[in-house]
Amino acid sequence: MDIGGDKPIPYINMEQEANPFLGWRAIRISLTQPELFKHQLRAILRVAAEFPVKIMFPMIATLDELRRAKSLLAEAQHELSARNESHAEKVETGIMVEIPSVTQMAELFAREVDFFSIGTNDLTQYTFAVDRTNPMVARLADACHPAVLRQIRQVVEAAHSNGIRVGVCGELAGDPDAIPILLGLGLDELSMSHPSIPMAKEIVRTWSVSQAKVLAEQALKLDSAEAVRMLVKGQVR
Repeated sequence: MDIGGDKPIPYINMEQEANPFLGWRAIRISLTQPELFKHQLRAILRVAAEFPVKIMFPMIATLDELRRAKSLLAEAQHELSARNESHAEKVETGIMVEIPSVTQMAELFAREVDFFSIGTNDLTQYTFAVDRTNPMVARLADACHPAVLRQIRQVVEAAHSNGIRVGVCGELAGDPDAIPILLGLGLDELSMSHPSIPMAKEIVRTWSVSQAKVLAEQALKLDSAEAVRMLVKGQVR
């Protein structure tokens, strides 16, 4: 359940916070309300007995949070077994990579999950200490900045060295300036709103992997998001 920040829901009493994007949200809510969390996990496990389902924990910041979430998942499985309810014994489990503490320790996290999904909206927000909903500073939160791209590269390298897949979700995955760079960085998957899919496919088709890798290496050496976008736009495809 990825709620809090800019995603409130009416059936959980969420008090006003001075900094809601830095507050009680996502996995932090689930870990402080374990019965509610396990209720969701049991439902997912029951569905996963018949359909291909994956579990992704949102806004993980520490290994302790991940391990506590996995422990509660194991408890949910044991409870279903005790009730003789049909459920999946194994479900692929991953995390949203959206906090810089995880990108810096991606190698350790990659050993404990089946996949990564990089949430570029929040990762950019937390990298630049910018509230992306605040029009006064939102311009600073451009995920094409090398500070974000370098973190993505670090996460991809950690994932692939441990044999797991890594995708990108968020606005960056459907950004035409970013797609060839993401291809060059080695992303396995791009998740975007469906109207962006035809455009994204067309861009991917126009780039070879080797050409995209060269572009990505050039982008990582630049000093601003504007320079990265100018680089991409200047390429003749």
